[in-house]
Amino acid sequence: MKVPKPKDAKKPQAKQIIIVKKIKPSDIEFDFFGTRLGFNISQDIKSASFYPRDQEGIINFFDSLAASEYVQLLEDIKNVKKDLNLNDWGLYLLVHELSKRVYNIEDNSKLLSWFIFNKLGYAVKIGLVDKHVVLLHYSEKIIYSTPSYSFANKKFYAISKYAKGHLGRLYSYEQNYPGSDKPLDLSLNTLPKFTQNTQDKELGFKDFKVSIKYNQNIIDFMGTYPQADYDTFFNAPMQKDTYEQLAVAIKKYVDGKKTSEALNFVLHFVQKSFEYQRDEEQFGREKVMFAQEALYYDKSDCEDRAVLFSYLVKKLFKIGVLGVKYKDHMATALYIPMSGDSVKAGSKRFVIADPTYINSNIGQSMPKYRPIKPQSFIMVNKN
Repeated sequence: MKVPKPKDAKKPQAKQIIIVKKIKPSDIEFDFFGTRLGFNISQDIKSASFYPRDQEGIINFFDSLAASEYVQLLEDIKNVKKDLNLNDWGLYLLVHELSKRVYNIEDNSKLLSWFIFNKLGYAVKIGLVDKHVVLLHYSEKIIYSTPSYSFANKKFYAISKYAKGHLGRLYSYEQNYPGSDKPLDLSLNTLPKFTQNTQDKELGFKDFKVSIKYNQNIIDFMGTYPQADYDTFFNAPMQKDTYEQLAVAIKKYVDGKKTSEALNFVLHFVQKSFEYQRDEEQFGREKVMFAQEALYYDKSDCEDRAVLFSYLVKKLFKIGVLGVKYKDHMATALYIPMSGDSVKAGSKRFVIADPTYINSNIGQSMPKYRPIKPQSFIMVNKN
């Protein structure tokens, strides 16, 4: 089987500028990943205050906002979410940044975020630690390295305390806002439509070289992500122009080769185009990269390379792929009729491909992991 011949590369798209409509000059403006946003906040919202610093103060704050002119603010937030194509994480960052701009006092800003999320239908609870407000967001999936608490068999996460250790003793505000039951979903199914800040990077190894373009604002957004479940990273998209530039170069290089040779070339590209470095050394914390980020950074670890390789294989060859998770390692496995080391997921046999095992080919596991049964598999969606 031969790899399809390359299509002509598309010209880079013109810079995209998104303008959020304003009724009048805004009294709060800020830059949000390259897009200038403006909001008008009514005086009755600005005058709300958390006092006394207990559950009575929480009720007082909520009642003040409930009696305010908040409807237009909610509509403005919804419009920005739609215009910028924000997922729940993007919405979280937007509401968090807006609330900080409304109040100088952190507890007040957190209570405003709580009010907004409840009005938007999300399940968010209030906790008090040493008489200071902590927001607890409901998530159906685990958010790692984040303090969590269970209420009525639902897990709530103190996202603002991600990678910062334990909170200490927390007193929860038990009341729930009616109809606010949506979980915060960190899935990234489509990319935000941020203003273009186009940058270039050259990648490759040996005689293979390719220049790609990327939007720095997308990279900055991805860099804010907490440690979500692996499905989130393995199934997120890449920028269309970035992928197409890389795909055209790869297809041209492997044109006329057997599918097995082309697969091994892509595997070697991921193995050799980046230096290996652990997350703790590079970021000071655990961080799984999206495929787009793995192309951006010069260094990466086994998880990042597995995410990138699985994305390229899925898009270039239209074959099934798994993330293969061991206790202290991540590889991938392909649903192809080839010999070599393999794993079984359900009734199907998948052939190992390890983007971290330098110079290995499809079907070769690291000797250390060859006799070990993987802890779990991450299913990579075909679309």
